[in-house]
Formats: sequence, C-alpha cells, structure tokens
Amino acid sequence: MNLPNKITCVRVILIPFFLLFLLVGSIPANRIIALAIFVVACLTDALDGHIARSRNLVTDFGKFMDPLADKLLVCSALICFSYEHTLPVIVTIAIIAREFIISGFRQVAADKGIVIAASYWGKFKTTSQMILCILLILHLDLGWWHILEQVFAWIALALTIISLADYLYKNRDVILKGTM
Repeated sequence: MNLPNKITCVRVILIPFFLLFLLVGSIPANRIIALAIFVVACLTDALDGHIARSRNLVTDFGKFMDPLADKLLVCSALICFSYEHTLPVIVTIAIIAREFIISGFRQVAADKGIVIAASYWGKFKTTSQMILCILLILHLDLGWWHILEQVFAWIALALTIISLADYLYKNRDVILKGTM
C-alpha cells in the first residue's frame, strides 16, 4: 500500500473519533476537538490526492477509496447535524442518495473493468459539503452565522445535484452499453 492510500485509510480511521467528540457533549471542548479532527481529515483528502498525482502513485484502490472516505466522513457528519436539527433532513437525504447512486454506478462500471475517478464538479461538491460541516460543527449562536450555514447548505445541495447530473452524463455510455 502506497503513502497516499495509507493517508486515505487514516481519514477513515479518524471518523469514529470525530463522531465521538461531535456527539458526546459531556466531553470538555468536544466541538473544538471534533472540529480539529474533521479539519485534519479534510486536509488528508487534499494531501493524499496531491501526493498521488505529483509522484505518479494513482491507483485503482485510491480512485475507489478516496471518494468513499470523503463520503463516509461527510455523510456521517450530516446525519449527526440532522439529528441535532441544525441541518434539514431533506438536505442530508439528498446528499446521501447522490452518494448511493454514484457508488452503485461506480460498481456497475467496475464490473465492466472501468474505474471512474472523481470529476471537478465532484471535488467542488465535496469541498462545499466540508465547509458546510465546519460551519455546523462550530454552529455559532449568531444570526449571520445561521444565514451562512443555510447558504452553504443550499450551495452544497445544488453542487450535489449538479455533480450527479454531470457524472451520469459524462459516463452515460457505461449504463447505456449495459442495457442494450
């Protein structure tokens, strides 16, 4: 296993620790610790991709696991925020539904020997979702902060839908060839 793939695995390992600190309010400074873990996990996303591309270490495992690690991190956070009532459930459901659709689509492609890497729309979507999560982890009790949270929720939702449409359109041959 190469360095970028190890870094991706570290991101997955950080998720339960992030959730522990996010959800257990009796731990002193739990939200700050959760924020620090989340930010580190997000930075590992940028780091593993940079190392993989710059050192020509891109692998099929990385193409599969890197987006999956992002989905696990972000979706677990979004579920918690919906549970806390800081994010509308419909936003969480739409984002998770997109992730299931893309994961299923990737599986169909993989069964045909095709590995599909993330697109730029997918990267924008993930970035907007991560920013939304950071805002919601902090969840400051300020009127303008709540507006900022809502704006990013809608941005994340819009980019989620746009990236789904882009992904399906660009890879439509994978599905069409399987139905003919």
